[in-house]
Amino acid sequence: MSSFYPISALSFELLFETATLKQVKAGTILDNLGDIPSKIYLINKGVMRSYVRLESGKEVTKSIFVPIVLLASFDALLNQSPSGSIYETLTDCEIYEVDYFKYKALCSTNEDILAFHIKFLEYLLCKNDQKHIELLTMDARERYLKLRQMIPNIDNLIPQFQIASYLSITPVQLSRIRSKL
Repeated sequence: MSSFYPISALSFELLFETATLKQVKAGTILDNLGDIPSKIYLINKGVMRSYVRLESGKEVTKSIFVPIVLLASFDALLNQSPSGSIYETLTDCEIYEVDYFKYKALCSTNEDILAFHIKFLEYLLCKNDQKHIELLTMDARERYLKLRQMIPNIDNLIPQFQIASYLSITPVQLSRIRSKL
């Protein structure tokens, strides 16, 4: 957390009190399509993804999350509306669940936590912009290499179709890229 904002020990303790450490099995849905979420998650160990399911039934992976990352269906959380995405553990995970409403109450009363919140939202905006730029400017091979750089053992952690979905390519295209490497 201090990488976003140098939060005080007291503020950190207040935040920590809003969180619960959980061990979660691979394949667990934390937030489902249509759920109105109430939690923010911090991955301590493991890999997760967010994805959408098209009318055809095809799954399209939006994001892959690794430690130490804060994640949530932020649009649904902020607007208290049904989530358009599914959040799933891809491996066994150790996560902290943060109660969003307790967190927001802390933001209202603690300037240190509010400053952290603002810095985190700025980070999310930048990451989203970066991902769009990568999709527009990098080819599939470059995006795959970047993913492998971020998660070196990705090919051993999750199925090829999920990697391909994240890269916005087909599993066949991914197989060709991998064979050429």
